[in-house]
Amino acid sequence: MASTTLKLSTLLTIVISLTTTINLQLSTAGDPDILSDFILPPNTPSPPDPSFFTFTAFRSLLQPSNLTTYNTLKASAAEFPALNGQSVSLAALRFPPGTTSPPHARPRSAGLMLLLAGTLEVGFVDTSGRLFDRKLRAGDMFVFPKGLVHFQCNGGGEAAFALAAFGSADAGTVSVPETLFGTGIDDEVLAESFKTGVDTIRALKAGLANAEH
Repeated sequence: MASTTLKLSTLLTIVISLTTTINLQLSTAGDPDILSDFILPPNTPSPPDPSFFTFTAFRSLLQPSNLTTYNTLKASAAEFPALNGQSVSLAALRFPPGTTSPPHARPRSAGLMLLLAGTLEVGFVDTSGRLFDRKLRAGDMFVFPKGLVHFQCNGGGEAAFALAAFGSADAGTVSVPETLFGTGIDDEVLAESFKTGVDTIRALKAGLANAEH
């Protein structure tokens, strides 16, 4: 538990530093209105078969899981083409004990999360640098405002499971660790921004690269 708290504290430090020292211009664009009942991908028969409007991948959620890492199963326009133009999507989130969804933002939609099992520490940071965090129990909901950096962490002893709904067919994801340390931003720029040394920045980049492998 102590190491989870330390990791969460480190992540929050990065988030707060990001929102107060780096001016991220996140897109606020939403889904455009469509002029038809639905949008068909190219070469799809018209009218489509009812199966076009059916998504079955979430059946796997009803099966026992031995996952030990944080896992997301998405139903967005990419996975479920019938959502294109409908301004709605869904994600299922699994949190084994001691796992975290790293700080991220969704530029095209707010997120509404319903915790179905376990407990989660969740929160977001607004544009003035204020942290709004809460410990959720099964049955609780929490809203993550559009475009704001947020996180979820399972520091408990049992797995947590949640569903997240979005007001966009593709809400987008901007991962704070990957954006800062995995996209080639100059080490000296990051060191100056975080008021630390280049060696620390390189260690963070190396740690992220190792985690991805």
